[in-house]
Amino acid sequence: MLTYELKKAPGVPLYEALYRCVRADILSGVLKPGEKLPSKRALAANLEVSKITVEGAYEQLLAEGYIRAREKVGYFVEAVERAEPKALPVSSEQQTPNQTYDIDLTANGSTGFPFSVWSRLQREVMLDLGHELLLPLPNQGLWALRHAIAEHLAGFRGMQVRPENILIGAGTDFLYNLLIQLLGRDKIYAVEEPGYNKIRRIYSANEVRCIGATLDSQGVLPSALGNAHVLHISPSHHFPTGLVTPMGRRLELLQWAGSDPDRYIIEDDYDSEFRFDAHPMPTMASLDRSGRVIYMNTFSKSLAPSIRISYMVLPDPLAERFRHDLGFYSCTVSSFEQYTLERFLRRGFFEKHINRMRKAYKARRNQVVAALRECPFAQKLTILEQDAGLHFLLKVATDLDDDALAAYCAKRGIRIRPLSSYYHGPVPETDRHCLVVNYSGLRDDRLELLKNKLQA
Repeated sequence: MLTYELKKAPGVPLYEALYRCVRADILSGVLKPGEKLPSKRALAANLEVSKITVEGAYEQLLAEGYIRAREKVGYFVEAVERAEPKALPVSSEQQTPNQTYDIDLTANGSTGFPFSVWSRLQREVMLDLGHELLLPLPNQGLWALRHAIAEHLAGFRGMQVRPENILIGAGTDFLYNLLIQLLGRDKIYAVEEPGYNKIRRIYSANEVRCIGATLDSQGVLPSALGNAHVLHISPSHHFPTGLVTPMGRRLELLQWAGSDPDRYIIEDDYDSEFRFDAHPMPTMASLDRSGRVIYMNTFSKSLAPSIRISYMVLPDPLAERFRHDLGFYSCTVSSFEQYTLERFLRRGFFEKHINRMRKAYKARRNQVVAALRECPFAQKLTILEQDAGLHFLLKVATDLDDDALAAYCAKRGIRIRPLSSYYHGPVPETDRHCLVVNYSGLRDDRLELLKNKLQA
């Protein structure tokens, strides 16, 4: 019988603690391929935990391919690679205080921030509104800004949105936490695998069950969602693979959401402004006819990471539920910043800024790609990209494992993360030796330095 000492840690539910213990035994070989696991009832009794805890752990192991289920027989260990993916030694979470890099290919950029326009609008806001800036804010954000965002979405994304359905918050992290309270901690949340690690950590910190949603070449597989209630997805440009979900798969996922009243899709449209060679595809929210899609976006990518203004668009029933159940929350963005952004949007400065940045980022991407293609070891590199977003993948023909490859780059002053570090479960062999190149934070002098390092 499996025996573990399960200790409840902050942000780690008991079912996840058990999942980690069983996963570690599978990866280390303690549990052999084909070995039958104890029944949920028997293991729960042995560990003195609830059957729901064991069920949650088994379902996550099942969803990630560590075990298989045979109806009316039980659960069995799958044959998986016995080497748990290690945390990337140069990731932001594990970076040592004295570790510095000449070039950072993981950071977001703020190139071309319109300082003169932004500061002029701020002065206007101060002069025009004065003491009005000190008044309490509506909890969903200023009506003027929500109206400006609705007009922007209509013109840029073809979305017909009412301002009363928009909620403004200081960053998407805050909005995710609100959504968990709104949708419920009893729901099962599915996130893309691989995917943005922070999202999974937010869900885990809120003690909700979170499973990985497997991707194929078209995005999330509906068949991989199991008994999930909420799917968190970035269909316009998946991070980190760069996949753009085609129309057919979007409609399949919308059908999945519409087939159950408890199901929702959270559509993260985080960098849709930066599609270089074509218009962005219609949002899933604009295709939704059953009120199952929650649309989210942020100005952190389009303006600067420190501009902590994000927003989400709730379907009518959820918007009403928010006002009834969570209307006591105060808006987390100052009126000063909201009024400034409203004028920036309303007067067309945002559109002009995006057009400039799209050209600048496209030129920078082309320079980085050219530098890679012209370096002495170019025959070992394969660039995998779509004409969207601010990063691409770089496949490297090497015998080094991914941690060693990242460490090799770090010794040469280049900070970069492998694609495998964004997996929570087993990493397919096809996704090994693949680096995620985020070029948006490269200044001109760093770009020249990168070219020199590649030639050395």
